[in-house]
Amino acid sequence: MIIHLKNKNALVCGSSDGIGRSIAIGLAAAGANVTLFARNAEKLGKVLVELDRSIGQVHTMLVADFSDPKSVKTAVESACLNHIYHILINNTGGPPGGLIADADPEAFYSALNAHLINNHQIAQVLIPGMKGIGHGRIINIISTSVKIPLKGLGVSNTTRGAVASWAKTLATEVAEFGITVNNVLPGATKTGRLSSIIESKAKKGKHAIDKVEEEMLSEIPMKRFGSPDEVAHAAVFLASDQAAYITGTNIVVDGGRTGSL
Repeated sequence: MIIHLKNKNALVCGSSDGIGRSIAIGLAAAGANVTLFARNAEKLGKVLVELDRSIGQVHTMLVADFSDPKSVKTAVESACLNHIYHILINNTGGPPGGLIADADPEAFYSALNAHLINNHQIAQVLIPGMKGIGHGRIINIISTSVKIPLKGLGVSNTTRGAVASWAKTLATEVAEFGITVNNVLPGATKTGRLSSIIESKAKKGKHAIDKVEEEMLSEIPMKRFGSPDEVAHAAVFLASDQAAYITGTNIVVDGGRTGSL
């Protein structure tokens, strides 16, 4: 299967590092014009020069802090003055870990703003253009906690579930316009987020980092962590014409760890 995304415009949130960066690189390699979007202009600039331009792709970047939904919406509205986006990748860093019983209510507001509210507002800005051309791909990078809550990630579990339900609802509303909405659920993937989770578990349990890693790997049938590129492959496929009849579903990329279908 060869995926061609020439002349498609893609907005990739959280693309300065990790999974978002890998998705941006993958979409560009398939021929898409990519707009990088995150808060760190210096990091975005480094990713920008990595993107494939072999068939004339034109890449740009937007800068806004995802803790401020108003600034995120303003930045996207500005970009849409010159572009109709065919592809939206909703992705941003997960909330801090911790037991849900200990969570400050403010942590839920912050997490929902960073994820659900931003996803919703960006989609609202882009969907009219997608409807106008009869084509769109909205892909949300969430977590396997949508299937089974993860221990010690109470606020994250709650927020991810809200985003998944939002996506399923939206998928049914926009399907008739040629717009698909799907979720990619990464498992333990080698990113800065995973490193911070491992370090936090090691500190709280007073264990060596190697010990914590071994315990996590023992739960994964493939006995290894995933790579950001492996998550990106799923997102690039969902962005393609080949995935035109797939909508309202979750694609799990976790090496078989999640104990449900």
